[in-house]
Amino acid sequence: MITIPQLQARRLTILDEIRSIDSMRRGTINEQFFPVQRKGQKQKSRRGPYYVLSRREGDKTVSQRLTTPEALQQAREDVESFKRFQALCREYERLTEKLGAIERETAPEKKRLKPESNKTGK
Repeated sequence: MITIPQLQARRLTILDEIRSIDSMRRGTINEQFFPVQRKGQKQKSRRGPYYVLSRREGDKTVSQRLTTPEALQQAREDVESFKRFQALCREYERLTEKLGAIERETAPEKKRLKPESNKTGK
């Protein structure tokens, strides 16, 4: 069984990992291809891939074309960092829930005061 100090130590480790994330972006990286009609050819060929970082903001999808290999690589790292951030947050949530449950189980039950009766002093 995992102990309270182990849970607390893991929670601190998670916070340190979150603190070490310097850059992250929400979204996914998609490949786009476009059909192109070339001179002298009857069939269209595909041009691409073009890489696009897309994410939802409210009711809209916001996209950004990644035009250089460096921008693509940075976007991939940032998206992975965001996924790592989300996983760490979920783990922190589970650990905190478990910690609370263990602390409630091991806490001594408080003695309740007896209610005073409505006796009149005679």
